[in-house]
Amino acid sequence: MTVVGRGGFSRRTSSDSLRGERAEEGVEQNSRITASTAVVLFVLLAAEGLTIVGIGPLLKEHVFIGMLLVPPVLLKIGSTFYRFLRYYLGSPAYRRKGAPPAILRLLGPFVVATTLAVLGSGVALLFVGRSLSRQMLLLHKASFVLWFVAMTIHVLGHMLDTARVAPRDWMRRTRNDVRGASLRQWLVVGSVAVGIPLGMLLVGQTGAWLASRPH
Repeated sequence: MTVVGRGGFSRRTSSDSLRGERAEEGVEQNSRITASTAVVLFVLLAAEGLTIVGIGPLLKEHVFIGMLLVPPVLLKIGSTFYRFLRYYLGSPAYRRKGAPPAILRLLGPFVVATTLAVLGSGVALLFVGRSLSRQMLLLHKASFVLWFVAMTIHVLGHMLDTARVAPRDWMRRTRNDVRGASLRQWLVVGSVAVGIPLGMLLVGQTGAWLASRPH
């Protein structure tokens, strides 16, 4: 709502100003949870990469960490998709925030698709029979190669911004600048915690997979 004063000049009411501040705060909240989740994923993916080096004796660890990755991946996809949706629906606050460079915007859907392909094929490998295990293993490896290339560009493109924003919810000096820091912390930590029982459940399937794997 706009009020017209003397001389024809307009001024925004306090309710308009409050809505604008909350919209700007929402952009920052989204940036913080996305960046915090990205750091968690970076650490877990680095650990997963170490298991690939010795995938034979470290297969159980590979599966367990892989399942730890699933909930944080879904959380980050959700927060990123929300920003994408608000931006392209014309939210003024998200428009002012701006979009990532064109190459990163184009790469985003490919990163999501290959991430889901790697995780999905990895889980499927534990359950498919001998007749399909070779094809599923090939899909898992091929999607990983494509994902690794795309993710490398993605990480390098967002590294500086993530390093700048991620600590804000965890530092006393900045955590209260916007509301909801505790909730965002619980969402990030909880996403990892949810993956623990999933990992423990599927680690038990590795024995069956080893017994039926292709030679």
